[in-house]
Amino acid sequence: MAHGHTTEMVVFVALFLLVSGLGFVAARWRRPDSMHSLDEWGLGGRSFGSWITWFLIGGDLYTAYTFVAVPALVFGAGAAGFYAVPYTIVVYPLVFLVLIRLWSVSHVHGFVTPADFVRARFGSPALALVIAITGIVATMPYIALQLVGIQAVLKTMGVNGHWPLIIAFIVLAAYTYQSGLRAPALIAFVKDLLIYLVIIVAVLYIPSKLGGWGHVFDAAQAKFAKTPAPTDGVLLNGGNQLNYAMLALGSALALFLYPHSVTGVLASKNRNVIKRNMAALPAYSFVLGLIALLGFMAIAAGVKPVVTDGSPDTNTVVPLLFDHMFPDWFAGVAYAAVGIGALVPAAIMSIAAANLFTRNIYKEYLHRGATEKQEALVSKLVSLVVKIGAVLCILVLDPQFSIDLQLIGGVIILQTLPSVALGLVTRWFHRGALIAGWAAGMVAGLWMLYDIPNPAKHKAHFGGSAFKLSDLGLDTEKTVYVGMLALAVNLVVTVVATLVFRAVKLKDGEDATRAADYLADEGDPKVKDLELSSST
Repeated sequence: MAHGHTTEMVVFVALFLLVSGLGFVAARWRRPDSMHSLDEWGLGGRSFGSWITWFLIGGDLYTAYTFVAVPALVFGAGAAGFYAVPYTIVVYPLVFLVLIRLWSVSHVHGFVTPADFVRARFGSPALALVIAITGIVATMPYIALQLVGIQAVLKTMGVNGHWPLIIAFIVLAAYTYQSGLRAPALIAFVKDLLIYLVIIVAVLYIPSKLGGWGHVFDAAQAKFAKTPAPTDGVLLNGGNQLNYAMLALGSALALFLYPHSVTGVLASKNRNVIKRNMAALPAYSFVLGLIALLGFMAIAAGVKPVVTDGSPDTNTVVPLLFDHMFPDWFAGVAYAAVGIGALVPAAIMSIAAANLFTRNIYKEYLHRGATEKQEALVSKLVSLVVKIGAVLCILVLDPQFSIDLQLIGGVIILQTLPSVALGLVTRWFHRGALIAGWAAGMVAGLWMLYDIPNPAKHKAHFGGSAFKLSDLGLDTEKTVYVGMLALAVNLVVTVVATLVFRAVKLKDGEDATRAADYLADEGDPKVKDLELSSST
């Protein structure tokens, strides 16, 4: 530990230990007769009310990576980094009705994962397997990136080596194994209160120390005016507006396709809880906008990122800003907010990935007769494996490559939209066509990502998510988010293949025929009764 950071470290460790204690206490919070089922261990008994769900979903979606990466992007690219603000505003009305329907049918039929729903809806174990594997692959690097947030804080305090990360995740693994989803649900209260406190103090205190907001924006504009990049600046321009809009829309469509987002929703006790939260959660976006402004504050404060192995680590921008501007004790509180902000989503993500493996791989293909107790045990063990894999991503791979993997993960998870989101609205798509569309979207998306260079970071491939339309033969310099182009390919192939399969009268199979009533107009009577009872 570097000299001068003792106070920050003491405060950081004290709050980390407090939260870890809450994680173990959570096993006795709302304790059921038995934790030996996925409903209890993996979904908290499906009993969380409005306040708990608010903090759980908020803690799930607004992660430590958001805390450090969004302002880091604003620090490096300017206004383009604010794409996270509109997407977290438009996402809730987009998914309002879809999530209510998903909760209803999952509650009635005991579905734990989105792949469970797909399995029943389309009567296809193969399609469910594709959705499960896609969810796990997209989630793994997301968990690893929570470590990047902790790592940035530790670097700022002069702590080198990987041992603190390993200790943190051993503790996380222990209380998640014991308490299941109840642990992150309880910890989310502390995490969000700390983040609110730090951000409110930051936006009031730091600009006053820097000479006011006018000076902050002037300093940012002066920095971007000196760079050769045509798309940076405090305002968007004609070169990045289309990509900004498509990135925001694509990110919004992807957010609640992630398994951990669905897990938070399915843990709610009724439909009205979801309605209230979808209406209220945009309030988090206000805080996110303030978080993004930390990037401009760092420019005005003259922050220089920590250099690791000869390259600057921009993820250290926010911790360094706190180190420069706050008293030591409050900098420790701010560091703890980032660190704890990593634990909540990492726990939920590992639980969601483990549930996917247990229900849609283990039980479907390895042990069809598994009991609820066996399912819970397998899910607990797999959640440990997932955390170990996330730590290995940081230990073995370049952290920058982990960030690239998460970028790829967003494009990947979007390819489940036709099966999961559109599957809640219609069963017109053929299961074989959905698999064909998924494959086409995956190939197209990965090819486009591979073809994008980043000269600034000396990368010939996987250098970003903005694909040049000129590479498709169009006479323009505009770029578009890869995820939306790949999703368009997916949908076109799915529609065309469905028409072909219908034309040759290729059957969906008996399972799919039995599943056809789910959410149809004539409807599953249990689901319709549930919808009517919760609307009164």
